[in-house]
Amino acid sequence: MTKRVAVIVVGAILMAGCTQPSPTNGPGNPNDDASYAVTGDQKADWQRILELEGRAKALVRTDGCTSADQCRSAPVGSRACGGPRYYLVYCARTTDSAALFRRIDDVAAAERAYNARYNVMSTCEFRMAPHVGLTGGMCAAQVIADQVQ
Repeated sequence: MTKRVAVIVVGAILMAGCTQPSPTNGPGNPNDDASYAVTGDQKADWQRILELEGRAKALVRTDGCTSADQCRSAPVGSRACGGPRYYLVYCARTTDSAALFRRIDDVAAAERAYNARYNVMSTCEFRMAPHVGLTGGMCAAQVIADQVQ
């Protein structure tokens, strides 16, 4: 009888170790204020995505670079057909790039959950990262004229 109890106890311990947390709809760190869950209120859910996006934008600095090769762009969002909605331009010398990319990853995860929940559709064109450069001491997207001959 004690052998049977031991098998049951070991089985219960193994089962408890194999349980998985409830699936999440966004970033996985519950202690992060950027965690996201689809609520069923489409307007409120989109507002939450915009709040997450605003937190990412607050980290961006476009000043402080001394040459164009210090300027970067970062993809923001996740369109339903794939790819980012747009790109943020920033100065890598003065922006905490790691923190920025954590925030924009949160935005993309939240938007993917939103798109799936509300069956969002989008156009499927591929959005290229902009050319970036230094304009008036600030990093900015650069318009490159097509060279048609």
